[in-house]
Amino acid sequence: MTRLCLGEPSPIEAIPAAAWNALAGDDDPFLRHEFLSALEDTGAVTPETGWVPRHLTLWRGEELVGALPHYLKYHSFGEYVFDWAWAEAWERAGGRYYPKALSAIPFTPVPGSRLLLADDVDPLQARCRLAAAWEEGDVSSWHLLFAEQAEVDAWRQACPTLLPRHGVQFQWRDRGFGDFDGFLATLTSKRRKAIRRERRRVAEQGFTLHRLEGHEIGDEDLAHFFQCYQITYLERGQRGYLGEAFFDRLRRDLPESLLLVQARLEGRRVAAALCLQGPRTLYGRYWGSEVVADSLHFETCYYQGIEHCLTTGRTLFDPGTQGEHKLTRGFAPRRLTSLHHIADPRLRDGVARFCEEESAHVVAYHEAAERALPFRG
Repeated sequence: MTRLCLGEPSPIEAIPAAAWNALAGDDDPFLRHEFLSALEDTGAVTPETGWVPRHLTLWRGEELVGALPHYLKYHSFGEYVFDWAWAEAWERAGGRYYPKALSAIPFTPVPGSRLLLADDVDPLQARCRLAAAWEEGDVSSWHLLFAEQAEVDAWRQACPTLLPRHGVQFQWRDRGFGDFDGFLATLTSKRRKAIRRERRRVAEQGFTLHRLEGHEIGDEDLAHFFQCYQITYLERGQRGYLGEAFFDRLRRDLPESLLLVQARLEGRRVAAALCLQGPRTLYGRYWGSEVVADSLHFETCYYQGIEHCLTTGRTLFDPGTQGEHKLTRGFAPRRLTSLHHIADPRLRDGVARFCEEESAHVVAYHEAAERALPFRG
């Protein structure tokens, strides 16, 4: 059998798009060559912003048979699995935490595949080959974020010293509801009435909601969305990680992956949520509003997404990270695991203790969240 060769770490533009996408498939828009290219080409992911793209590839002769999104990081922004305390403690002790290595989708805390492999590649061999990239490199650590559980398990089999860290997100799944009323019928009377009241309140304030897909999203629609997206960050004294050119690129190169939920008042656009979608999953990502209005966020970001899934046959809605308020609207908790290779045994011991102590709190939180779900018994 031809030996797997580790390619030179490189930006996405150096990797043939067709070969990368053949491994990535069509299910997850965030793994597409077009999405990663948009991040790099529009300046969101560059050495100047503290992200150095060094994607790892496996080759069998001239054939690309494996790929792993991979970055050198000089900070921990845009990751959503927070390790600032680890960095601070290690640097206070005289160590150097940055640069670190990261396998994740920048600014995108969405569970999905990370290692892309051809069907005839031995997964254990591939992971052992890739691990050499950070075990022999000049980095303090490597972090695998938001991988699916089966992939987490496979990495731990290949590299038993990887440290697991647990977290919780919230997702909505279609349980055969049929339509939105069918979904409501599965909830307790209290929550069913509360959701109907929230939706009614949006209509009473004069808002209308509109869902635009792909090429239905015009220049003015996208420009207004970007204005709203920036408002969300400006309210916190920041600027969004992503520029308008990034969203233009997505509309140009991945139009079938875009859903824009737009709120209008007297015919004028006033709020918007931009989602991405695959054949089975809707991903709520970016939101902003020019107005403050009762329940508008819930309608735009959650209820419209649920309706879209029920209308189009998508069975999973990932609305984004954080937020217990999702629980009472039918989004169930899901435990996630990140993995961490820590090169120095002194730092590794401290991180291992932290993760073990944190895990007990995560388990308790997940169990409490399950009990708080509003579905009838």
